[in-house]
Amino acid sequence: MSPPDAATTDATAPRAGGWLWGEYAPLAGGVALITLILDQANKLWMILVYAIEDRGRVAVTPFLDFVYVLNTGVSYSMFDSESYSWQLGLAAFAVIASLAMWIWLCRAGESRLMAWGLGLIIGGAIGNAIDRLWLGGVADFYSLHAFGFYWYVFNIADVAIVAGVVALLYDSFIPSRKDAAKTS
Repeated sequence: MSPPDAATTDATAPRAGGWLWGEYAPLAGGVALITLILDQANKLWMILVYAIEDRGRVAVTPFLDFVYVLNTGVSYSMFDSESYSWQLGLAAFAVIASLAMWIWLCRAGESRLMAWGLGLIIGGAIGNAIDRLWLGGVADFYSLHAFGFYWYVFNIADVAIVAGVVALLYDSFIPSRKDAAKTS
């Protein structure tokens, strides 16, 4: 058996993964699982132990309050509906979108940053989907404000989703190693 030539080394071989498992699946799966656990643990603690719903608005710092808001819509409470079938539909959409992102990662994942970004988005989306099934909406607790301006109330899953989107955007502007190798 002869050694592989330079044209077929691991660095230049195609990295196409399978439909449900690829090179970056362990990293993205771990990030998604940790995000989901942190989000759900925080929500359980805020609702069942801290009893935020009974406390009302709690000033933590001059710019951060804890408050319980049940968001029965999507971002910024758009398309608000308390119907459980609507919540079930939104939860199903989150699961389908998460599965699509997982397949995208497994089939075309190109970087660790992409895996981190998609893992954060998937973990956050599944965390909010669980809320919809359990509570009939997404539980939000954190309210940032300054100079009379209040930003929307959010949770850990929302932070993870936004961080994941930022990571994907940043990753899309970084020339890949493959593209850099072509120019030399």
